[in-house]
Amino acid sequence: MDILFTNATVLPMTADGSQPRTFTGAVGVAGNRIVLVAAAGNADSAPNAGTNPSADCARCTEPAAGSTGSTADSDAAAVVAAFRAAHPAAREIDCTGKLLMPGLVNTHCHAAMTLQRSYADDIALMEWLNDYIWPFEAHQTPDDVALGMTLGVVEMLLGGVTSFVDMYYFQDRCVETVRRLGIRAMLGCNYFDTNVDEVFPQMERALALAAGCDRIRIAAAPHSGYTCSPENLVRGKEFCRRHGLHFMTHIAETLDESRIIRERYGLTPVEHLDALGVLDKRTIGAHCIHVSESDIRTLAERGVAVSHNPQSNMKISSGVAPVERMRAAGVLVTLGTDGTCSNNDLDLIEEMRTAAFLQKSATGDPVALPAYEALRLATVNGAKALGYAPGELGVVSEGALADLVVIDLQKPHLQPVHDAVSNLVYCGKASDVETVVVDGQIVVDGRRVRNVDLPALYRDVAQTVARIKAAVK
Repeated sequence: MDILFTNATVLPMTADGSQPRTFTGAVGVAGNRIVLVAAAGNADSAPNAGTNPSADCARCTEPAAGSTGSTADSDAAAVVAAFRAAHPAAREIDCTGKLLMPGLVNTHCHAAMTLQRSYADDIALMEWLNDYIWPFEAHQTPDDVALGMTLGVVEMLLGGVTSFVDMYYFQDRCVETVRRLGIRAMLGCNYFDTNVDEVFPQMERALALAAGCDRIRIAAAPHSGYTCSPENLVRGKEFCRRHGLHFMTHIAETLDESRIIRERYGLTPVEHLDALGVLDKRTIGAHCIHVSESDIRTLAERGVAVSHNPQSNMKISSGVAPVERMRAAGVLVTLGTDGTCSNNDLDLIEEMRTAAFLQKSATGDPVALPAYEALRLATVNGAKALGYAPGELGVVSEGALADLVVIDLQKPHLQPVHDAVSNLVYCGKASDVETVVVDGQIVVDGRRVRNVDLPALYRDVAQTVARIKAAVK
């Protein structure tokens, strides 16, 4: 499907420094790529008269000093007309009063844990895991995990998430779910010492099933440095190197984790993983809360992507990740939700707000993690963490993959629009998402998810949860 978005407030995520963040214009999609980005050029609606909204926007025009923008408007109209002529069957979407932006990237979640949403709350982490979560998971079948993944993906799509990084079991069964729902994903096959020999064949099957689908990547995902032996951590990394895959794990999430690893190995969690040689630019570390200045330097030097999960960290009282110190040191910081029984939702828009507010509170600095930088964590940085080249994902730019979200700004909590970025990050909600495009395909249209019967999904989830809870008792 070819698509033309017109009259949109475009937030391309390509602006640097004092460049304007948004502009009014049109965006054209052909196949799975963005092929047209045209700014209207009106001095009142363009971000800054005489300044291109983005260096990557080849169609943007520069009105002369004192111009009303009519020449630029004419040029924009011409390229839009050319797109219409070249793509006569394109669907046209009028985005008047709406924001068009890159899809969000959730770099750490356990999507299938939607089945455990609100199952065990207000409990200390180790008791929560040992007495509630792991016993529940012991009774889940591969079909149950695929069902939970379906519910999680639907929730993320409706919240503007177009790419996610998952860590869970039976990911070979979840490849079909991701294919069918049209989202972009990196599926991390989660293992412990206790199930490692079961999971590696699943990784092999997942790789074979995902072959030929550019939207799906597979990864090795050992749980952590305290639940996996050094040998099994290295085994996972070697598998990744053989197949060109990413490696992900929880790092320095709790004080208990840090204590256990120091007692066993005499090292911090980061030092332990670094000594094993598993930290590099294809590593995603979830949380990274209890890290020293030396740890932060190591993460930066190795190119590790850190997934910051503020709401989960707050809920289970894990602590506050030193995001601003990590960013200052050059660490690639991204944003994730974690699972729905430690958050308890997959709303990445809300997560941006929490991340920004938490850093301001924790540092005592009201300018810490400003809105645009919080948005970068969930777009540009997330795309880089997944291994995409600059300009390929997480931006609205000609040549980029067409992963796009339309936000309806005609809501009481989003008016007036003094600053579209601030409104999105500090006021936005998942329910503001109207249309979602992944890889050039419309997967959410008017808040309806393609290929999903929601009442039937809710019924199946309720029946499955009832069966598992009865078995746990």
